[in-house]
Amino acid sequence: MDEKIAKLNEMIRESKRIVFFGGAGVSTESGIPDFRSTDGLYNQTYQYPPEMIVSHTFYEDCPEEFFDFYKNRMLFLDAKPNAAHLKLAELEKAGKLTAVITQNIDGLHQAAGSKTVMELHGSVLRNYCEDCNKFFDVNYVKNSKGVPVCDKCGGRVKPDVVLYEENLNMDILEASVNYISQADMLIIGGTSLVVYPAAGLIRYYRGNKLVLVNKSETSADRGANLVIHDSIGKVFSQIIV
Repeated sequence: MDEKIAKLNEMIRESKRIVFFGGAGVSTESGIPDFRSTDGLYNQTYQYPPEMIVSHTFYEDCPEEFFDFYKNRMLFLDAKPNAAHLKLAELEKAGKLTAVITQNIDGLHQAAGSKTVMELHGSVLRNYCEDCNKFFDVNYVKNSKGVPVCDKCGGRVKPDVVLYEENLNMDILEASVNYISQADMLIIGGTSLVVYPAAGLIRYYRGNKLVLVNKSETSADRGANLVIHDSIGKVFSQIIV
């Protein structure tokens, strides 16, 4: 492991346009559960399957049940950035990292100090009235009774998160492609690379410093220049900026 950490630091020293692409594993170390692991949301018992609950169809057909699940299982407002979030912000501040591309919706990268963050699946911190577009913060939704409604027009307030059956924001997707295609180093961390179209972004990387940091194997391990199977917080805490 020491050799791999040394290699990682060497690759970072030699790079000027690092991009980080991360998934749920980045936030699990802040106490936010993922979906697919043993303790993840998909392996817990609810009245409806979680993947059904976080779909656009369920949101439209059963808003009461959707928001009950959403408020209790997807909002972790006491979570704090961990070593990975903090190190990425440090790398950006040092002029090494050009962008963080994340599948997470918790806003922890920004809380750690990262400025250029591409949120592929949106953010729980942003909420909008579906009728008049008035903005509401996360506490408005969290503290609402039942389905949150706009205090201006009475319309339903929707979290700015991408549900199943919904399309990703094309501007964010295109910007992510541009960052990755121009990167001289791509670090992928805390993701099993099974959620598309996000996982397909890796194919736009053309460099020779592809690093994968994940506790378990991924489909991209074979093509990577460096693979570290360990806690992302543990690994990133050993990065020297």
